This record gives sequence, C-alpha cells and structure tokens, in this order.
Amino acid sequence: MQTIRRMELKSDQLYKQKIIRGFCHLYDGQEACCVGLEAAINPTDHLITAYRAHGYAYTRGTAVREILAELTGRKGGCAKGKGGSMHMYAHNFYGGNGIVGAQVPLGAGIALACKYFGKDEICLTLYGDGAANQGQIFETYNMAALWKLPCIFICENNRYGMGTSVERAAASTDYYKRGDYIPGIRVDGMDILCVREATKFAAEHCRSGKGPMLMELQTYRYHGHSMSDPGISYRTREEIQEVRSKSDPITLLKDRMVNNSLSSVEELKEIDVEVRKEIEEAAQFATTDPEPPLEELGNHIYKNEPPFEVRGPSQWIKYKSVG
Repeated sequence: MQTIRRMELKSDQLYKQKIIRGFCHLYDGQEACCVGLEAAINPTDHLITAYRAHGYAYTRGTAVREILAELTGRKGGCAKGKGGSMHMYAHNFYGGNGIVGAQVPLGAGIALACKYFGKDEICLTLYGDGAANQGQIFETYNMAALWKLPCIFICENNRYGMGTSVERAAASTDYYKRGDYIPGIRVDGMDILCVREATKFAAEHCRSGKGPMLMELQTYRYHGHSMSDPGISYRTREEIQEVRSKSDPITLLKDRMVNNSLSSVEELKEIDVEVRKEIEEAAQFATTDPEPPLEELGNHIYKNEPPFEVRGPSQWIKYKSVG
C-alpha cells in the first residue's frame, strides 16, 4: 500500500511538471482495495478494471518503473509507452479500460472462458459507482447468473463519479444489492483485512460453482477524478481531511500492527525509506528512458498480422513498421 501511495504522489508531481501528459487518474486513498483483493486470490486468477488502474497494475506484478515509464510515454513502459494511465496490462490483468462500464461484459467473458476450459480460476471484474448505472452491467449480471459464471463483480464506491456524488447519481446507493438475484456484500474498502476476508469468502463461493457474487467496497479517493479535476469544487477540503485522519487505509493498518506487537514504528519507518528510494529510482528511469520511435506507431495493433506502413507527419513520407 505504501508503494502505491508513494507512486501516485510521484505521478502527481510528474504531471504538474508536465512530464506526464493527458489523462491521469490517481488511486491514492483506495490502496486497501487493490492490495486486499490481491491478497485473497491466486496469481492464476484474472482481473479487469476501469481506468483508475495503476494500483492494480502493480499488485498484478508490474514493476513501479514500468508503470511510471508508461505514464511518461516511454519505451520501457508496461505497454511500451502507448497506453498511458488508462491502458496498462499484465499477466492475467486485462486493463485499464477507458470506456465507462465496458470492462464488465469483458470480465464476464473472461469468467466464461475459465468455466469453459474447466479451470479452477475466477475473474474479478471491477467498476466504479459512476459506472454502476450503466445498462450493460445489468445485462452482464443476467448472463453471469444464468450461466453460473465464476465472476466477482466489484463496485469500488469512492462516493463520487467524476464530480457527482452518489446521492445525486443513483436512486439507490446500495450498490451491493443491485445484482438482485446475485448475492451481494458491502465491505469497508478502507480496511485491508476486511477486503481480504470478504474476497476470500466471495472467491470460495465462485469457485464452488454457485455462480457470481457482488461486492461493494466503500472507499474514497484523495485526488480529484483525474489530474484536471482539483477535487474540491464538489466536496470540501474538510471532508477529505476528515477521511484522511479517521479512515486512511495505511494508517489504520500501521496502528493495528503496532498495537498488536506485529511490527514496530522503526520497522515501518524503514519500509517507508526503502519505498521512497524505489520510487525515486523508478522516476529517474521514467524520465530518462527514450520515447518509442515513430516507426513503432503501427506495431502491436494486431497480434499476428504482418507489419504495415504508417503515414507519418508528412503525407509524402511513409514509415515502415518493424514489429
């Protein structure tokens, strides 16, 4: 959680220095969700999420330097500098999807593949409270329930879809009940142990052939919706400060560990020093690694197709793709 927090704060800094450009949705405040989920599933399980994806890219095995290099659009990024903030991928991690709610049917498709091939695997399909009113999500619930797909639908409710509070966007904010015929549970998404135990329960339900399950993680983002949103026009600084002081996922776990003699303050400080060093080195790589060359533009559009020519900035010059 500390690594993700520092990585996101560094991303904020690089964005303000105009080294990171374009869309950038930060995950700080919600770290207990991605780390708690990963702690309860197997590396062979699958996960797909929306565009606030940096934390999941990390928990699914992507190095910090590859995430930051992706954000800065460099060759050493996890998507070779072509995906940016919203389109990161790793083994058994299917993004980072920019279209609101569109990853939910895809997640059900991944779960269908798990069932079809008879594998003891499940798919975690994540979406936000802003996407929860999308029609395609309800169509997906129907299919998943009919076919008893091993899919956990997870609504990360961080209380605001862009600049709109959940109360203004949804007639019912009980997102865990939205599955109707699919059982649902509501979880404290700021408590990593709650997230882990709830996910273990849901995963066992799905693996046993009982079909899908719905989880609502009640969480909070500290930054605005994206870097272009100051985050304080629709909520107060006091509200953010109150969540930080009372419900911060890292502070909650630190206090619990120290109070139960599982760790000392000194040990936790050492972890923080190591994390800061790792993030600084990753940022150094992400700002010095070269950008992908122009002739790389046409690569990786199709997996098995031969390379094709891409028209460059001048329409009379053609650059050949070499992939």
